[in-house]
Amino acid sequence: MKRVFLVVLDSVGIGELPDAADYGDEGSHTLYAVSKSRYFSMPNMESLGLFHIDGVRDKFPAISDKAFTGSVARLAEASKGKDTTTGHWEIAGIISDKPFPTYPEGFPDEVIREFERRTGRKAICNLPYSGTDVIRDYGREHMETGALIVYTSADSVFQIAAHEEVVPLKELYGYCETAREILKGEHGVGRVIARPFTGQYPDFVRTANRHDYSLAPGTTMLDLISGSNLSVIAVGKINDIFAGKGVTDTVRTKNNDEGIDRLIEITRRDFSGLCFVNLVDFDMVYGHRNNVDGYAEALSFFDSRLPAILEGLKKDDILMITADHGCDPSTPSTDHSREYTPLVVYGNSISESNNIGTRSTFADIAATITEYLGIGERTAAGTSFLKDILR
Repeated sequence: MKRVFLVVLDSVGIGELPDAADYGDEGSHTLYAVSKSRYFSMPNMESLGLFHIDGVRDKFPAISDKAFTGSVARLAEASKGKDTTTGHWEIAGIISDKPFPTYPEGFPDEVIREFERRTGRKAICNLPYSGTDVIRDYGREHMETGALIVYTSADSVFQIAAHEEVVPLKELYGYCETAREILKGEHGVGRVIARPFTGQYPDFVRTANRHDYSLAPGTTMLDLISGSNLSVIAVGKINDIFAGKGVTDTVRTKNNDEGIDRLIEITRRDFSGLCFVNLVDFDMVYGHRNNVDGYAEALSFFDSRLPAILEGLKKDDILMITADHGCDPSTPSTDHSREYTPLVVYGNSISESNNIGTRSTFADIAATITEYLGIGERTAAGTSFLKDILR
């Protein structure tokens, strides 16, 4: 019974990619920026090898000569873009030749007018905006008029915010499905996102009932694994990112704490295949809000739970820990950053103190996982590094 646990620490980048300047991200290094906080402590990830990865090792020279218990690599993003969907799809075996469309000046009139026609509600805002700021600035108008707050960001997203007492969740999710039907082709954004909130002006707060509606990807490792009668357990927003495609079991979570709890529980299940986990708080709660200390505390908390995750691993299990992009909270930007990502691999069969250098694409993860699980067919992108990490 072979199992792979793939954990995405959402936005934990490890240094600018060579083309970072094209994205306005020169100098970004999410992990190093966060490490400067007095709340940063990751001794367990240190033991696995995180600080021996290319681009990380030179930032932490005091530990570069220590032995570690895993295999590590630095991953370059081959796709165009720096958003969640692009990063996860590449991890799963799809390299995107062109980025999803973004709307720095808001969505065009034809999109908004069609959305209003089909929902029967007016759309307000229609600008790039912080999720907390937008409900502060438009929440009262929304409650008084019933208009939907539509906004975007530097990412390829169409976000709809609505108060749960004004627009019930089921209705909001229906509006998102309508937007997803409209936003195809030229305007095929990566995700439509429901952003419900509660409270009274000016003390509005977003709830944990967010829901993402992604475009359906092509063939990914999820399809190949589930198509081989193996399990694909999606934890957190993984199911949403892949539009449910190739997923056999979905476990929804409200935050990192719950995601880690569910992961630990799943290590105790009997299954063969993949458990794919996204821990979104690093990005959503701390990275986008430039909260260095909060980000550091979240990473330290994950590290403190790592022994419990490792304890649940069985003889033939492999744990992979990676990221999908950066989101350096120390830079003026509140957006994602174009960075390399870490890969830390651990298991009884995995070589120790093993640095396999820099890989040219996140998709090497997909190729490696499918080879390990004995699946003959591979995704179109990626080269397996399995032989380089096995004892």
